[in-house]
Amino acid sequence: MSTGPQPDLSSPAAARAPARAARWAVRTLPGAALAAMIGCALGAQPGGSPHVSASSPEEAGRYLILVGGCNDCHTPGWDRSSGRLPTSEWLTGNDIGYRGPWGTSYAANLRLSAQRLSEEAWVAMFRAGVGLPPMPWLNYTTMHERDLVAMYRFIRSLGEKGVPAPQPVPPGQEPRTPYILMVPQQPGGG
Repeated sequence: MSTGPQPDLSSPAAARAPARAARWAVRTLPGAALAAMIGCALGAQPGGSPHVSASSPEEAGRYLILVGGCNDCHTPGWDRSSGRLPTSEWLTGNDIGYRGPWGTSYAANLRLSAQRLSEEAWVAMFRAGVGLPPMPWLNYTTMHERDLVAMYRFIRSLGEKGVPAPQPVPPGQEPRTPYILMVPQQPGGG
C-alpha cells in the first residue's frame, strides 16, 4: 500500500464539498459542461492513494465487492444466506426498495450496468458520486481508479443475468414493491 500525501478531509464541510458540487452540476449544467466536469474529476485522484493489489484485476474486484458490502443490497437473499450465495447469483439487483425523504430507490443490477457501460463511463459514474441513498456514493469518489476498474472488470466477468431493478419512486408516491423504511424513529413512538 502506498502512503503519499492525502487530501485534508478533516472538516465535515470539506468532506461534503465534492458531493455538493457534483449534485449541483447534474441539476444545473448542460450536458457538454457536465461531461467536461466529469472528465476533470477523473484526474482528481489524490496522489499516492492506496489500492488493492491482487493476482488479477478481477480478483481485486471480487475482494472489493465483498469487503465493500455490495452484495448486501445488490444481491437478493445475500443476508439470508449468511454470505454463502454462489458467485453466479451475485449483483443482480433487488426489487426491495429503500424509502426515505428522497423517495424510494432500488439497488441496481450491476451485472447489466457493467455490460452497458464502458470502463471509462463506470469510473466517471463513481467519480461524479451522484445518485440516490442508501448507495454510499461518497465512499467511491476518491477511490483509486485501479480499484474502480477492478470492480468493473469483476462484475463484467460475471456476465449478464437478471432484469433491471425498478425505477426510483419520487417522494410522496407509494412504491408498488416491498421497501425498507429508512427514516429515523424516536424511541417509544414519540
